Amino acid sequence: MKNQLKGLLAAGLLGASLFSSCTTQTVTKGEEFSNISEEKLDFLGITDKNHLSAASKRALEWPDSLNNDWFGEFSVQDLKGDLAYEEGVVRRDPSALLEIDGKYFVYYSKSIGKTDGFGGNIDKDKVFPWDRCDIWMASSTDGWTWKEEGLAVSRGEKGTYDDRSVFTPEVMEHNGKYYLCYQTIKSPYNVRTKNEVGIAWSDSPYGPWIKSAAPILKPANNGVWKGTEQDRFAVEKKGDFDSHKVHDPCIIPYNDKFYLYYKGEQMGEAVTFGGRQIRHGVAIADNPLGPYVKSLYNPISNSGHEICVWKHKDGIMSLITTDGPEKNTVQFANDGVNFNIQAIIPGAPHAMGLNRSKNTGEPFGIFEWGLTHKYQSYNYQYIRRFAGKRKVVHTAKNERTAKKTKSSR
Repeated sequence: MKNQLKGLLAAGLLGASLFSSCTTQTVTKGEEFSNISEEKLDFLGITDKNHLSAASKRALEWPDSLNNDWFGEFSVQDLKGDLAYEEGVVRRDPSALLEIDGKYFVYYSKSIGKTDGFGGNIDKDKVFPWDRCDIWMASSTDGWTWKEEGLAVSRGEKGTYDDRSVFTPEVMEHNGKYYLCYQTIKSPYNVRTKNEVGIAWSDSPYGPWIKSAAPILKPANNGVWKGTEQDRFAVEKKGDFDSHKVHDPCIIPYNDKFYLYYKGEQMGEAVTFGGRQIRHGVAIADNPLGPYVKSLYNPISNSGHEICVWKHKDGIMSLITTDGPEKNTVQFANDGVNFNIQAIIPGAPHAMGLNRSKNTGEPFGIFEWGLTHKYQSYNYQYIRRFAGKRKVVHTAKNERTAKKTKSSR
């Protein structure tokens, strides 16, 4: 591919009508595609290279690396035990799973009571389901029946940077120690509040957890609000992609350093042709506790929502969902920074907690099963289990196929 735009076009995510008139018909000579194999032309159903639509041109430019290794489907099931739905309780945003001595561990946001939004008393009410949360932990021997083990990380004392809520955790084990990174909010929680990222560490998955005295990641400080009214869309200057919030932290040990991936929200957030203007960034440190330095190449995505990243072969994979022109894709960066589309991956569950023990290097293996959350209502969410499998053929009911092998494309 010549540039990132072509990569976007190759995935079929941008229409040619965005860049050229849809009313003009042109005859395209086939010289620029003269090196395309007959096999590829036959696969694509193109028999006349002198009359190529914009769609056919994009198809001919698809790199051979765009195959069906990462195409699949998902199902979601309810869990048993303490993570089953409980009226009046929010359990959401499960972390990746730790598997230790035959037992699975997961960490998640937990709060009590309904959400009132910003129209009520923000000093007493919940403005979001993830407001007034603490981080809890549960364990399971089979991945289906879970026992809630108790509080892992609580909100801080009044006046501290995490006194309002600690939520959306991710867990990492490294050299026998355990690290939880998570979002934090300091009171009061209004629409212009800038959240931060904290970290806690322990010698055991059960804790006790020691919290950092200060955040390890903050929003950029180069946006300018317009006026004093609580309006997050009113700005004089928007600033960096993460000038308002840093969300969904996840730390991956990589290349003898620690890569903290996160979701950025910009002051004066816009809605684009792909949805909300959400992008991802990365900050890198020599030590799990920091200091973390944001990459000069941020943002490293132009789409996405929750962070879902994992090691794959010699690089990092990222699942991009929900928002932006490249949503519903899986992307790969062999340097952990410069991501390119590998495949469309539709229907991925929300806020996936990956089972990293299934990360054997096989395509789609990481998605064999893990955890997700479901909105029972806007007030209450609960944790469920997902299962994923590759899809390589499409058949009708009772249709028999001559062979069920991996597709070559």
